[in-house]
Amino acid sequence: MLENLPSLFRLSKQLNCTSLKICNVFNVTLLNRTNIVSSVLVPARTTMVVKRRYPPGLYREGNRPRLSRKTFFYELVEDTDYRPDPLVDVVLKTNVPGVGNDGDIINLKRTTAYYKLILPGLADYTTPESLEYSSQLKKDVSVQEKQVSPSVEYCMKYLQLRCMSIVMNKETEWTIEPWHVRASFRKAGVQILSESSIELPAKPIRGPNLDLEGKEFYVTVTINKKHKVKVRCCIHHWSTAMTDRLPYVQDYWLTPLEKVFPEDNVKETEPSTTQ
Repeated sequence: MLENLPSLFRLSKQLNCTSLKICNVFNVTLLNRTNIVSSVLVPARTTMVVKRRYPPGLYREGNRPRLSRKTFFYELVEDTDYRPDPLVDVVLKTNVPGVGNDGDIINLKRTTAYYKLILPGLADYTTPESLEYSSQLKKDVSVQEKQVSPSVEYCMKYLQLRCMSIVMNKETEWTIEPWHVRASFRKAGVQILSESSIELPAKPIRGPNLDLEGKEFYVTVTINKKHKVKVRCCIHHWSTAMTDRLPYVQDYWLTPLEKVFPEDNVKETEPSTTQ
């Protein structure tokens, strides 16, 4: 196109065309050539990897290979549209809730790591500098004591949104002890390994007392001997006799309940939608 530029100017003088029109013609032509090149040379995401079902036979040097119709039959080897996203290692530069702490090396899918961590500046790819930064943080004991693992953070949020049912006998006298709470947690799918991790209210709760039916109190559960979370517990009386059993309350955890100890100054958690 550049070689033909002088001839275009001569043609413009003959046709009394303005230089603006010629520039427009030049730009449009160059743009069309750019689009053609990009569509041919730039690989698309819809690349198919194939192989010949019937490879052509051998031929002498200097001769053209003999290709028949069946040599153009292909078998699909790989469709790049369905290629799994590879995993990459990234080093966190700060505490990311639900992911990890500062200096942790996280293995994530490449796309997720790029858009969720790399672009916002929350992490870096694994380089000698980032690995050295991670190793220094791991050696710092004061930093390790303040960090909370993602699993502990998830467990604390889960317990804060639950209302555990503490089922007690309607005929036999009882006083709520840590093993009652531990059994109720296990019934709800939460395993507490030691009763020493459960802290009951300072005042004892005794029964049977139907005035306590449906009322809630708080227990403190210690996770990994350093993280504490307050959990709502609701008292329910149960009888071995079918005729003496109290009616079942549907979705009791969704409604605010009266407290056993009104002086409890605990921030209310949002009602849970699962039980």
